[in-house]
Amino acid sequence: MESLTTEEGNSNGGGGGGGFLANCREQLRWALDRLIISSRGTAVGFVGKLAKIARDDPRRVAHSLKVGLALTLVSVLYYVTPLFNGWGDSVIWAVITVVVVMEFTVGGTLSRGLNRTIATLVAGFLAIAAHMAANLCGEKGEPILLGVFVFLVGSAATFSRFIPELKARYDYGVMIFILTFTMVAVSSYRVDELLEFAHERLTTVAVGVTICLFTTVFVFPIWAGEDLHNLAADSLEKLAEFLEGMESECFRENSPCENLEGKAFLQVYKGVLNSKVREDSLCTFAKWEPIHGKFRFRHPWGQYQKLGALCRQCASSMEALASCVVVLKKSQYPEANPELCLKLRGTCGAMSLHSAKALRGLSLAVRTMTLPCQTNDMSTAAKAASDFRTQLSEDAALLQVMHVAVVASLLSDVVIQIERITESTSKLARLARFTNPERPPSAVVINVED
Repeated sequence: MESLTTEEGNSNGGGGGGGFLANCREQLRWALDRLIISSRGTAVGFVGKLAKIARDDPRRVAHSLKVGLALTLVSVLYYVTPLFNGWGDSVIWAVITVVVVMEFTVGGTLSRGLNRTIATLVAGFLAIAAHMAANLCGEKGEPILLGVFVFLVGSAATFSRFIPELKARYDYGVMIFILTFTMVAVSSYRVDELLEFAHERLTTVAVGVTICLFTTVFVFPIWAGEDLHNLAADSLEKLAEFLEGMESECFRENSPCENLEGKAFLQVYKGVLNSKVREDSLCTFAKWEPIHGKFRFRHPWGQYQKLGALCRQCASSMEALASCVVVLKKSQYPEANPELCLKLRGTCGAMSLHSAKALRGLSLAVRTMTLPCQTNDMSTAAKAASDFRTQLSEDAALLQVMHVAVVASLLSDVVIQIERITESTSKLARLARFTNPERPPSAVVINVED
């Protein structure tokens, strides 16, 4: 009886153990399937993100390939035995130079390359001079004097990085100067052939910079000047798009004026507000670039910054206008004087429409580098804004529809900003010698007296 019970218990235990193992295998299989599906989804999403980045700006692909090409070219210094024997381990500085100098635009690469070359040259000569001066103090005095030189030069060069004008264009060069001077000056105490060491460092850096410049300028060049030029035209287009949306969605008769918060035109000005950092960077790099395309020597790059500042001021006024329109739509003020409200809406619509047309014309003129056409759109918008301001100061009836009058007042401020933008664009066209669209380029005559 006992043996029968034991066998039965073993039988039940074995069956339970087998079921537990089967359950574990099933859960493991399910976990692996989930992991494979999740990994596949992550990979597909990552590839899709890469494809979107490439589609947004195909030049990013070209830049990546150019960096790979430059690194391949500089690696030849390692592969060719005579070149490697001539420089030795200093060849690594050429590789490092390619990595840190290559930038997206030609101007960025030129800026970093020239800064690095000049800084290395000046720092090398100064470090050798410091070594010679310290060597005169004997074996005990040499490290002390070298330490004093490193302290003075490092402190002075670091402080110079706080100068705004120097930091804007030469900050990278000053940093390389500090690094090179310190390395050569400190190494001079242990290195016997200091001149050879400094020469190898300078020549390998020069080779790396040369490879970077060759690759950047002659293989699918990306010019910072063109990007800055297009950025100015895009900013004008975005301002025009905002005003067109205001005219069609808010001020036009029987306009829906509903769900304004979800309208795309109310967000376009934000791209102009956030353009300062990119604009300043492109302007700095554009000043380093040689003549290319329609951009001549001493092109007025600084005028683009002035135009951009005016566009951001206008975008700031548009932000206030957009906020006011959205708030008024939510509040749904009663119209105490429907006829006057309708008249003001017509005035706002005219100001918006004519100002948008003027901005579109300015954007086209900048993009095609032609003189802006003299149209009546801006004068019409300015006259409407002036008439409204006169009426606002004289007509007490506007107090009854102050919620509409506030919108019209903000819009008139926008019109004034656009007048300044028009003047700045005309000045840019004059300084950059944009062509006259009414005459062929060959017929353009430059007045010597100007």
